Amino acid sequence: MLPSFRLENKVAIVTGAGRGIGRALAVGLAQSGANVVLLARTEQDLIETASLVEAQGQKALILPTDVTSREEVHSAIQNVLEKWGRIDILINNAGMNIRSQALQVTDQEWQTIMDTNLKSSFMVSQEVGQVMKDKGNGGKIINITSVAGHVALRTGVVYAATKAALIQMTKVLAMEWGQYGIHVNAIGPWYFKTPLTEKLLENQTYVDEILAVTPLRRIGELPELVGPVVFLASDAANYITGQTIFVDGGMTIHGF
Repeated sequence: MLPSFRLENKVAIVTGAGRGIGRALAVGLAQSGANVVLLARTEQDLIETASLVEAQGQKALILPTDVTSREEVHSAIQNVLEKWGRIDILINNAGMNIRSQALQVTDQEWQTIMDTNLKSSFMVSQEVGQVMKDKGNGGKIINITSVAGHVALRTGVVYAATKAALIQMTKVLAMEWGQYGIHVNAIGPWYFKTPLTEKLLENQTYVDEILAVTPLRRIGELPELVGPVVFLASDAANYITGQTIFVDGGMTIHGF
């Protein structure tokens, strides 16, 4: 018998849930049966995502949160426990990039990218990991990293550093928390059509360069990230931890 890919009665948290990848994953988790907690800074974006989650017949909890703030993260987790009493799945998706050449990176840019991409993922994982350990029911934590954490791109040194660190953090947390039944894995996307990549993908020369190092010769579609995440969040992946799955059209076997 195939193991279950369904997520009925599960509570999932998605950070950066207002747009793009986070919104797609929140809706995909709801389609698989989970109730979804939506974290991001912009409430209106979360309201729009919540309507899509609820259209799948599941509940959505909107919590406008700055995930770089320990106080706001802790408060959000306490709100989830007061509302639903459990956390089964965490998707650390919040992230950003400032496209500066290495010699032009400022201290402020460094800190902003580090806080958003790496510090926030650790703090949310730490808060949620404590809940999962205390509840004794295990759980699934999935970090959204990038091919930039595995192969060298032509620019974006700070972004790449955070994503490489996130891959290594995934491994170490999996080692530490496996004894509590907590699985920690990661997904590493290449280029997907999102609000953040929209302008870049309007440049056909740039797109052609991307396609030249992508064996499948196309840009990814957001629904193609949902399946791997739902798989890792489900019982079908109960013997998988510490792994990064690159959803990249084959880019990481080619390089850029």
